[in-house]
Amino acid sequence: MPCAHGIVIRGAAGGERGAVASEIDAEALFLVIAVAHRLGAVAAAQLDRQAQRLRVAAAFLGFGQRALRCGRDILLRRVRTVGHGGFPCITLDGGNLRMGMPLDKPRDHARLGALRLLAAVEDGATLDEAAEALERLSPPDRARARRLALEVLRRVEPADAVLAPLLARRPKPEIRRILRLATVEMLALGEAPHGVVNAAVTLCRASGGKGQAAAGMVNAVLRKIAGAGEAWAELPAQHMPDWLRGPVVATWGGAVARAIEAAHEAGAAPDLTPRGMVLSDDMPGEALPTGSWRLPAGSQISALPGYAKGDWWVQDAAAALAVRVLDPRPGEVIADLCAAPGGKTMQLAAAGAEVTALDISESRLARVAENLARCGLSARLAAGDALDWRPDQPLDAVLLDAPCSATGTIRRHPELPLIRDDSQIAALAELQARLIDHALTLLKPGGRLVFATCSLLPAEGEDQLAAALARHPGLQAEPATAPGVPADWLTPAGGLRLRPDLWPERGGMDGFFIARLRKSS
Repeated sequence: MPCAHGIVIRGAAGGERGAVASEIDAEALFLVIAVAHRLGAVAAAQLDRQAQRLRVAAAFLGFGQRALRCGRDILLRRVRTVGHGGFPCITLDGGNLRMGMPLDKPRDHARLGALRLLAAVEDGATLDEAAEALERLSPPDRARARRLALEVLRRVEPADAVLAPLLARRPKPEIRRILRLATVEMLALGEAPHGVVNAAVTLCRASGGKGQAAAGMVNAVLRKIAGAGEAWAELPAQHMPDWLRGPVVATWGGAVARAIEAAHEAGAAPDLTPRGMVLSDDMPGEALPTGSWRLPAGSQISALPGYAKGDWWVQDAAAALAVRVLDPRPGEVIADLCAAPGGKTMQLAAAGAEVTALDISESRLARVAENLARCGLSARLAAGDALDWRPDQPLDAVLLDAPCSATGTIRRHPELPLIRDDSQIAALAELQARLIDHALTLLKPGGRLVFATCSLLPAEGEDQLAAALARHPGLQAEPATAPGVPADWLTPAGGLRLRPDLWPERGGMDGFFIARLRKSS
């Protein structure tokens, strides 16, 4: 609320904090103007006394020791002239008055954004679900915030391992996130320790009273962490959770489990699926044996040649193999069940098939429509439950990329092991079996079904294939082969098992299971 001397105190959202103070006397006003206009040093005790009269901590006003010394911590562009003799009106809000942060320095938007993402994951959100927390950031800050959050999530376990001996007690969650972020920046990303430590301390002081109290501890701990490079290098990659690691070890052994964990830590570069056979000569990256194109990490997708013309779309090389196993032909009538985000639909349309793309989510189906339009491709879109949908005529083929645990995508989504457990696996496996049974009823005699899941769990892959063959006499499993696929990626039953540790020299791939089934004639 406006006071008698023209100063307004506002909360972070711009709302007036009338309950905090209704009046500032002439001496308090002079102190604020003196700081804002650099009229000389103000004694800390004097300012603290006036702040107590306002029942507001001096730190809230942004007047730390630096402000008291030089008086430049108020952004002068926020000062405007109002009535009551032309006294300056200084809007104090969470955007420009951060506790303990010099206000003439730009805020560390990318690191703050990364911390918001990490907090959202701790609350059970995926990074995609938490993306709205970054909406007000510039595109470069938004991209860097996400990259930082991804790198921390891939290394929570190692970061905690090097921090634990240096902490007398478990820090508050907001302080723990800052410590993890700084540790990963220094030890994994090779950032300069001085800048990282200073940034972490500033973030602590900006996080509230508890953060200010912890700033000294954070400074001391991180200075020691800066020299822990040798210990860091000896740590293993972050383990998969027991509910996932157990089946992986039981199926492929401990060495494969460790290789998968190393691939998870390394992350994933983006892959493209070309609409035709040839991409622009200016396209960075390399061609993969299966027909996909792998970009360098950190590529700006919309700036790449051919984006506007729709010459390609983003799709992991493993995901693209499902359609290549199906081997669609021009004129075939094919349904893509559970179609969003649409990469497989576009592959089918580009092959000349008459495609119906079905998804239960209308908003996700709208994304499929956008992708089709950009690439100049067409398909019939239908919103609904795949278990209830039936075509006008029997189909030549069905592509079923079924809902699953998504445990094969941890390279791209490292938050998944932190927010999910195995409580839904049985229900997902039951749903997958029902979808397989229903999809078979949509086929003409001799029609083919490709069943795929982006899962590392045999319960959602190899076991599903065996169970489907047992339920349906006459159903045949054909080898799930495709150009560029080594024979040793096939299971004894003919399924295609893809894992993140494959192609280590090329950066790995998502985990998938793909089976090709043919209905009896």
